[in-house]
Amino acid sequence: LSMCSKLCYAIGGAPNQVAGSAASFFLQIYLLDIAHITPFHASLVLFVGKASGAVTDPVAGFFISKSRWTKIGRLMPWVLACTPFTIVSYFFMWYLPPFVSGRAAWYLTFHCLFQALTTLFQVPYSALTMFLSTDQKDRDSATAYRMTMEVLGTLIGAALQGQIVASAHVSPRCTVNPSVNTTDSWHDTPSIPDPSDPLSHQAKVYMIAAGVIASVYLLGIVVLFLGVKERDDPYALNSDRAIPFCKGLALTMKHGPYVKLTASFLLISTAVQLEQGNFVLFCTHAAGLRNHFQYLVVTILVSAAVSVPFWQKFLQRFGKKCAACGISWMIPFAVMLVTIPNLILAYFVAFISGLSIAASLLLPWSMLPDVVDNFRLQNPHGKGHETIFYSSYVFFTKMSAGIGLGISAAGLEFTGYKPGICRQPDDVILTLKLLIGAVPAILILLGLFILLFYPITEESRKETKLALEELR
Repeated sequence: LSMCSKLCYAIGGAPNQVAGSAASFFLQIYLLDIAHITPFHASLVLFVGKASGAVTDPVAGFFISKSRWTKIGRLMPWVLACTPFTIVSYFFMWYLPPFVSGRAAWYLTFHCLFQALTTLFQVPYSALTMFLSTDQKDRDSATAYRMTMEVLGTLIGAALQGQIVASAHVSPRCTVNPSVNTTDSWHDTPSIPDPSDPLSHQAKVYMIAAGVIASVYLLGIVVLFLGVKERDDPYALNSDRAIPFCKGLALTMKHGPYVKLTASFLLISTAVQLEQGNFVLFCTHAAGLRNHFQYLVVTILVSAAVSVPFWQKFLQRFGKKCAACGISWMIPFAVMLVTIPNLILAYFVAFISGLSIAASLLLPWSMLPDVVDNFRLQNPHGKGHETIFYSSYVFFTKMSAGIGLGISAAGLEFTGYKPGICRQPDDVILTLKLLIGAVPAILILLGLFILLFYPITEESRKETKLALEELR
């Protein structure tokens, strides 16, 4: 597999991460402070949107597994067909409608559409890994290229969004020292007016950011289509039949390595999503870092981007399970940031968190092909199961992230979050600290504990590789 093919494959996945990063870091604060919908409605938008994407995963897997081979492959047509609709739904997800009463329904509709369409892109794109090459090293290398570009995409998305929309969240009134200003109005008067006009400054900067990020999709898809050649199943015989979707799903749910891998990273990805979804809110309202949040986000993502090659070398030398220890690095530093909100410490925490996030992104996508190979060895006369594995994995991680984000937004509603004010109630600040510190720490530790029982080792990977070559 040539370096050019790996690079084109990696670039193809970047647009999804650019858009997803902007939504992960900024959608919640946009809904609360710009669209001015209640935290309860924001929790519905976040949860139902993620849930719709999760539900689309097995549906996409079912239809993709039934697809026939075409001149450009079996998976590539799905990637190309859903891209224009994804661009449109993404733009309208950040558009501020002129009406107020139906805003929650507007954002719920377009967030659900965006999540569902990105699923129709992500499932065939991620499963394409299995059809680039039959060699494990090539697939691992392609995955490392992909994750590097996806982290760079995440960086680009957050940086673009952060720089363009930063002015929408800065208010001179909120720079007043609360110890000097003791009037209740400092706490209760909104620092950002309700921008009912779609042409207000706050609305316009978000639409500009949405237009810039939506245009990135076209570039990524063109590079993917021109630079990557999909290959047919290299192990399937002409007499082999595709595994029926329901039967394949039942088999995957009984496959021990897959269950343990999915359960582990379900918890870990939920922790990362909670960190991303609440980080800007935490910096703005709980840590006194209102004017630094965009730079902290960039620090996290630059650290993640530059550390992916390090983790790839690390897992090649010490094994994939051993590399998982790096995910836990963010725990002590995040707890320190919550207890000691200091600017220098915040940047150090952002750097360490980036290292951990890179490991949490790279490892599951690097380990999943090993699970698929292991399943292939145990079921040598079936084909078409790759999309089932990838779609169900994305289903569980999206659903868990949606539940986590929904519960976190509902917690802000319960504790009295008020959109746009300079200083939130103490209960809201405590909730944000828990969502950044304690809750992710517990989820990561539970996920790593489950990963201890993951049975595929480096030795068993080599044995599986030899056995599959013999089968081929």
